[in-house]
Amino acid sequence: MSPPAVRSWATAGPLRLVAQEAPRGEPKALACYGLLVRAPDADGAPTEEAWLRFVDGRPRGILTTAFLDWCCAKLAAAARTALVLIWDNASWHLSREVRRWLGEHNRRAHREGGVRIVPCFLPVKSPWLNPIEPKWTHGQRRIVEPARLLTAREVEERVRAALGCAVHDHLAIPHEVA
Repeated sequence: MSPPAVRSWATAGPLRLVAQEAPRGEPKALACYGLLVRAPDADGAPTEEAWLRFVDGRPRGILTTAFLDWCCAKLAAAARTALVLIWDNASWHLSREVRRWLGEHNRRAHREGGVRIVPCFLPVKSPWLNPIEPKWTHGQRRIVEPARLLTAREVEERVRAALGCAVHDHLAIPHEVA
């Protein structure tokens, strides 16, 4: 049986990306922390907003806690009292350092007031259960350029444009730890 004779806009095969080496002066790795915030607006209608912070290098526990601290400050300014995190099992989510920080943060928030964090870990290999995963996937598809290697700045600009996010400084390891 032969395939149907139909026209399509697809190219003659799947798109293949090839690993390329970063040019001098560019970071070898660029990570992006993101939080999908779902909350009602002033009229009670549901809204959705993505908060992003980039990191030169790979994600680490100390950067994860810095990101969570930044998110809690933004949520506290919006009079929110809890952050429910739906997390996969990435090593920077499960690290001893992050778990210790979460415990200390929640005890402090309970004692002094503030935003409590409730982590909800997903089963292994189940990204479809995490509401931000489709955002990452669609964002990656919108920014990819197979013909050339994008600079870190171009990647950041395209990711922000694809997800409609504001520009924020890169996360850095706090000075007292570095």
